Amino acid sequence: MGTYDWLIKGGRVIDTANDIDGIMDVALTAGKIVAVEADLNVDDAHQVYDASDKLVVPGLIDIHVHGYNHVTPLGIDADHYCLGRGVTTAVDAGSAGACTFPGFRVYAVEPATTRLLGFLNISLAGLAVGGKSDGTTAGELDGRAFINAPACIETIEANRDILVGVKVRLSRSIAEDGKNEPEAYRAALEAAAAVKLPLMVHRAFSVVPYEECPGKMMAGDIYTHCFHGFENTIADIDGNQVHQAMRDGRERGVLYDIGHGAGAFNWTAAELCAGEEFWPDVISTDMHSLTCNGPGYDMPTVMTKLLLLGMPLPELIEASTLSAAEAIGWEDRIGTLGLGREADVTVLSLDEVDVELEDCQGQMRRIEQRLSAIAVWRAGAQGQITHPLKWPCVDHLEQSRTYLPMLKIRDEAG
Repeated sequence: MGTYDWLIKGGRVIDTANDIDGIMDVALTAGKIVAVEADLNVDDAHQVYDASDKLVVPGLIDIHVHGYNHVTPLGIDADHYCLGRGVTTAVDAGSAGACTFPGFRVYAVEPATTRLLGFLNISLAGLAVGGKSDGTTAGELDGRAFINAPACIETIEANRDILVGVKVRLSRSIAEDGKNEPEAYRAALEAAAAVKLPLMVHRAFSVVPYEECPGKMMAGDIYTHCFHGFENTIADIDGNQVHQAMRDGRERGVLYDIGHGAGAFNWTAAELCAGEEFWPDVISTDMHSLTCNGPGYDMPTVMTKLLLLGMPLPELIEASTLSAAEAIGWEDRIGTLGLGREADVTVLSLDEVDVELEDCQGQMRRIEQRLSAIAVWRAGAQGQITHPLKWPCVDHLEQSRTYLPMLKIRDEAG
């Protein structure tokens, strides 16, 4: 009696790293995965979780969040909005720069039960002074002196246990009307090459052309917000197809990431890409204080949107687990249910629904299936599941629709 601390019983286990897709049990002991087999004996377990008719997957990995809570305006409580929604590993996307990173370690990473990692902003200040890129707040690149590749490199080298790459945001409104964008991009490319880690690039309303971005991005670099519909969209508007520069980037090994956020997911652009089976390599939320109650909500909601677009379920799970781990160079530690791995496990429910779900500009689509997290284990300890206050939430739709005229691609009736 009691060989296993936990037995997660009878779910459909999907673990693409180990070519598993079937009804199995997952056993956890001392914080590790010790068995993934059919029909394990419940008498051998201290605690049993019945996962019948549910999906059992490696702990979800969200490589684009903002978890520097109480310090940056966009910061969220990672344990509530990440672990509570099935995400066992979250990667902060540039909330901290070299000058603000020490606090990120002490006040964000160390207290969290969620495994919290980070991309370091090429700006010394990170997102401490604003965070919005719509021109309503100060930007991290508004002063050229904030751009500092040597400090970025030095900080990453000293903190490789947490930092997994470099982040830069390319938008005119946060870079002195675009004047500082080329230098920030150049410095970010330099820093990422020096530390041999990926560069994550946010690009919208940018003066940097397609020939430069993604044109100069390297294999393994991450182009986030890939389904936004604004200036610099993934779509070639004239040709009504995926832009050739994006196709060329994929051929070179550039990775495309959702980074949903409050403004970067557009149903029309996403459907164009889906029609060409140009699926994202990685699925992420860009979870922050302005999207956690809609339109992003959480990781399972973003996955739900990709499911509606037709992304096959095993590919969807892989993009949210193994591919995300590979993107940050952690595939030897997370993203699978391999024996002996730390026991990060998520149980998802796939339920029939009949609701309309919004994109970031209030365009609506009717969905019939919803993914939601119903159980999670982080290092073998069961976490507490949380839920959006309202789902869907229409309170923000009127404000979201004010951005419709700025879209380069949208519904004809938009």
